[in-house]
Amino acid sequence: MIQGNATREGTARFRARHEGRDTAIGHFKQFGEYTLTSVGMGTYLGRADDATDALIVDAVKRSIASGAMNVVDTAINYRFQKSERAVGRAMKELVEEGKCGRDEVFISTKNGYLTHDADMSMDFWEYIHAQLIKPGIITAQDISSGYNCIKVSYLEDQLRRSLRNMQLECIDLIYLHNAAEEQLHDVGREVFMRMLRDAFEFYEEKRREGIIRYYGMATWDCFRVEQGSSVHISMKDVVDTARRVAGEEHGFRFIQMPFNIAMSEAATLNNQIIDGRAYTPMEAAGLLGISIFTSVPLLQGRLLNSSIMSLIKAVKAETPALACLQFTRSSRAIPLVGQKRREHVEENLRIARIPPLSSDEFSSILATLARAA
Repeated sequence: MIQGNATREGTARFRARHEGRDTAIGHFKQFGEYTLTSVGMGTYLGRADDATDALIVDAVKRSIASGAMNVVDTAINYRFQKSERAVGRAMKELVEEGKCGRDEVFISTKNGYLTHDADMSMDFWEYIHAQLIKPGIITAQDISSGYNCIKVSYLEDQLRRSLRNMQLECIDLIYLHNAAEEQLHDVGREVFMRMLRDAFEFYEEKRREGIIRYYGMATWDCFRVEQGSSVHISMKDVVDTARRVAGEEHGFRFIQMPFNIAMSEAATLNNQIIDGRAYTPMEAAGLLGISIFTSVPLLQGRLLNSSIMSLIKAVKAETPALACLQFTRSSRAIPLVGQKRREHVEENLRIARIPPLSSDEFSSILATLARAA
């Protein structure tokens, strides 16, 4: 097991070692108690095979050793548990080679979706029955129509597997994975909020045990859609649930949601109400003590040849990919970019040598996006 977790001191040490030498001034952000790079690495796509494992291991090691990234995001269902294992292997090699300390790197994963294990010769439902239903961890009725489950016994099983997959003593951040999107239509809002409270109580227990540091919600729609939507969730209601469970020292401190030039709602849609006033999700998060990681900065590559790129023509960057990253990392959030192939890794890491946009430049682009919406 890799001992320890990301710390205030460790992440600050990572910045001190790299900023101004390997990265531009301004590449790092203060993110809660941590000092993190303004872009992190995601591990979503790819075949569930050993060749892709090798690419991810190499990408994680290159990203961290270069000083460009000290944030790595994964999920137990990504590549059917193999992405977590690749992240763990990369971290173990980095620590053993003296390239970084465990306390310098912030690692997040997600639980909630059903997944099988690509390293076991069982099909999906055979695995679910043998590993989860037969032992009594879940019943078929606990599974949502979207193959999601946030029953506490399931979350406990998945957390245990995630720790083992990544060879970690402690996970810095664990998310409920698209819980609102996959549960609300089945169980309704009142039941869902009770399920959320139960999950938060479980995660607070695991915080006390020292095997996770924080928990959050990785989302797709719920925090960035109009209030009238059936899957809209009030960020304040979620934070209030965490406060009722654990007081002001609760561990619900992070949210993940999409943000890019085609999906700018996190910074432009006033859909979160606090004390009678409407705020954007990013503004509301700041008021509630929540930090935001954002997903799909390149929309899985679909933005790179899109006419919508003209809306950020003010962004001076060498390539369309870097322009997308420059826009998203200049917000108050940290984007997570998926990367495996060496040429993509090398291109994305160049963002670390470019200062972010000024607040005026970023606001001007947001205004352009709002007008175009």
